[in-house]
Amino acid sequence: MKRPNTLKQLFRDRKPALGGWLTQPGVLKTEVFAAVGFDWIVVDLQHGALTLSDAMEVVKVIEDAGPTALVRVPWNEPSIIMRALDAGASGVVVPLVNSPEEARAAVAATRYPPQGNRSSGPWRAGLDGQTSYQAWANDEVICMVMVETREAVEQVEEIAATPGLDGIYVGPSDLSLAYGLMPAPDQSDPAWAAAIERVVGACEASGIAAGIAGNANVAVKRLAQGFRFLEVSRDSTALREGAAQHLAHVREATLP
Repeated sequence: MKRPNTLKQLFRDRKPALGGWLTQPGVLKTEVFAAVGFDWIVVDLQHGALTLSDAMEVVKVIEDAGPTALVRVPWNEPSIIMRALDAGASGVVVPLVNSPEEARAAVAATRYPPQGNRSSGPWRAGLDGQTSYQAWANDEVICMVMVETREAVEQVEEIAATPGLDGIYVGPSDLSLAYGLMPAPDQSDPAWAAAIERVVGACEASGIAAGIAGNANVAVKRLAQGFRFLEVSRDSTALREGAAQHLAHVREATLP
């Protein structure tokens, strides 16, 4: 039985996809975070405190709550990509992809032959009655690559044209460092701003989704710029800022 990827359908329909970022372990915490109505949640194995074992547990929690579960793998390395998908992720986000050759390698690792070179072994992805997984996985699994360097920006049109690629995700902090700036979700620097506009243009020209990290405030601006895959919250920030707001509200009320 085929499991349609609702995020991929949003991409096909060219509709915004709003999501969250998971950086800390914990099944119950993830269940609470995933239940708010996100379209997608990325389980971050590049940064944060999560392991592949953690990802295996929380991917199912996320999918059961409704969002599409993706994994940001630590590196553009085939075995890591394949293991994340075998663990049940509906797609991967691959960091620091700097060339069309690297983009093609990332896509190939997410597709079974003849479209790619993914090895067969969906030890969890094939559970829950998904006995025909290999028959439809190529059509439903998502592969997004991250553009985070000047080198990648200079080749972004060729990267975006990679067959089978579903989208490009901008890492604004690393891109800031690449342009000699301190990491931030937004910059006033003209060269940096031109770089992200170039990414959007390349994605539009190739018919794939443009995505970017950030927060709820900057996501509104990015949506107007043409980005369609938008981070609006992350678990650690939501917990910290929510608790801080509650505490401040009561402290202000109790001041003499």
